[in-house]
Amino acid sequence: MATSGRTASEDAPTASDVTATLRDAGFVRIVAYPDGDGLAASGVLARTCANIGIPFQVSATRFPTQRADSHGDDVVVTVGAPGGTVALTERPASIVAFEAADGLGGGPDPVLALAGAVAAGTPPGADDCAHLLDAASDRLTRRPGVATPTEDLADGLAHSTLIHTGFSGNPGAVQAELAEIDLPVELDDDAHRRVASLVALSVTGPESATPRAGKMVERVLHPYELVDGPFATLGGYADVLDAVAHEQSGTGIALALGHDARAPALDAWRDHAESAHAVLQEATTGRYDGLFVARTDGAPVETAARLLGDYRSPEPIALVVTDDEAAAVAVDGRGGEPDSASPTLGDAMATAADGLGGAGTGSTHRGYARFDADAKEFLSAFREAL
Repeated sequence: MATSGRTASEDAPTASDVTATLRDAGFVRIVAYPDGDGLAASGVLARTCANIGIPFQVSATRFPTQRADSHGDDVVVTVGAPGGTVALTERPASIVAFEAADGLGGGPDPVLALAGAVAAGTPPGADDCAHLLDAASDRLTRRPGVATPTEDLADGLAHSTLIHTGFSGNPGAVQAELAEIDLPVELDDDAHRRVASLVALSVTGPESATPRAGKMVERVLHPYELVDGPFATLGGYADVLDAVAHEQSGTGIALALGHDARAPALDAWRDHAESAHAVLQEATTGRYDGLFVARTDGAPVETAARLLGDYRSPEPIALVVTDDEAAAVAVDGRGGEPDSASPTLGDAMATAADGLGGAGTGSTHRGYARFDADAKEFLSAFREAL
């Protein structure tokens, strides 16, 4: 059955609505879409429930609406999809979750919420993140350079899913590039700036890079270092959250709940990044009116679609499709929010998948589908649905 993610922003609950819903709950079930923002928002709410004594359960699925039915007096919170007792459908959900948790007196972690917001594509300094940045200021130090989750630059740059370059997915190639800029053993500000310049040029230099690539690479430059955090930088934290959400959601939930899951999360992040970058390097691409498509045999389609949209798509919608699943993103410049007669990407995914024996979900700017057909059939159905 198709599952559309279309939800009017005016119907989205406020933080105070969420606080009121959770305050007297006997049991809370949190069902999240598996991405970095969804994991972080779930972790913020779950940790608050633990702190104030409300029993809870957290799960992640690409179709949260299908698990949104409540039982008895249970409160169901869906994150990233409609349904349940209350639904956090607006991105970043982590901001609403933090404010709701703060209203409950749960002492929410502003760094986790900030990492979720960054994973959703919101810069830490954006107006709606300013209060989080202020709350986390004693744990953040800004410096030149590039955001990575580990101190090992070759590891961090090769496996980052915040950028796409010729060396992405290949630590040996990164080491060769770093050797060319003659870095000292102990990196100072000048060395960090040289690394940042290398990354910026590597992202924007290829002939296939789009003008948008120059804007998107700015997200990883001039990072916030984390003091006593699970990862080296805030951007690196966001990167791992998003990758592990797609690759191993159980490990991601453990990480978001504050358990010691750093090592398995980093392993999942590396595997996920190598697969996602390989799609952009090896997929067959095609350009249609308003749509840029990468066809592949199998991959983490959601991350690959995001990278395709950020760094390679000359069209306002980027789609990655295999013979049984697909993901799409709307690139900046699509033309703003659709009117009531226009399908969101979630709507289009749901319509296309439903006609092919599958299910689709998503929101205005992203969509995901599983189906029983080949890539060519889904592409045709998706274009018609759009």
